[in-house]
Amino acid sequence: MQLFELTLPSLAENLALDEALLLFAEANDREVLRLWDWRQHAVVLGAGGRWAEEVHEEACQVAGVPILRRSSGGGAVLLGPGCLLFSLVLRFERDPALGDLHASYRFILGKFERGLAGKLNGVALPAFQGTSDLAIGGRKISGNAQQRKRTHLLHHGTLLYAFDPAPLARFLKMPSRQPEYRRGRSHADFLTNVPFGVMELTEIIKDAWPTDGVLTDWPTELTKELVEKKYARAEWNRRRR
Repeated sequence: MQLFELTLPSLAENLALDEALLLFAEANDREVLRLWDWRQHAVVLGAGGRWAEEVHEEACQVAGVPILRRSSGGGAVLLGPGCLLFSLVLRFERDPALGDLHASYRFILGKFERGLAGKLNGVALPAFQGTSDLAIGGRKISGNAQQRKRTHLLHHGTLLYAFDPAPLARFLKMPSRQPEYRRGRSHADFLTNVPFGVMELTEIIKDAWPTDGVLTDWPTELTKELVEKKYARAEWNRRRR
């Protein structure tokens, strides 16, 4: 597995890069751990998400908050300061659990769970919750989604360390489908941050997913092509109203 720490200038480029890394892995058998961040508020819908059901579109327009769509499933998320983003491109042959969607979430997030637990020293410990969340004390710290191909999967998600949940209610509607552990709580009451900074959090991720080098020959042209044909186009971002 190779380490790749890169945030591209536009959000469309960053979303395209995740898919490009997956397609690149399918052709070149390359596992990757990517770390990046996005320090302006932006809404990212899942591949099948509907604007009318998930987003306060007018509020986003007034505030200049872009609304884009990723290649994986799951619900809409708000990105912003204090949110670390990670992407894993893994070959299914790495572990039998990766062949099953639900088992793969437990396998992947289990590594984060153990890494975080080792740093929390007895305070409320992280736990796998719902379908694809990590939570501390019953409050979500990480949401995750996947895109799966023939030989590899893309698993990407968020980890909150200094994220202000207050703007969520302004830009995102309450989801119609909620994990049982949410118990109808508002966005602000449902989320929390891990109790340490981004540098320590980054090291926890790197320890959980050891790498043996840095990715240098990343798929620049494929990323550019996906931006132009998909991620920067209204036909993709607005395809499910």
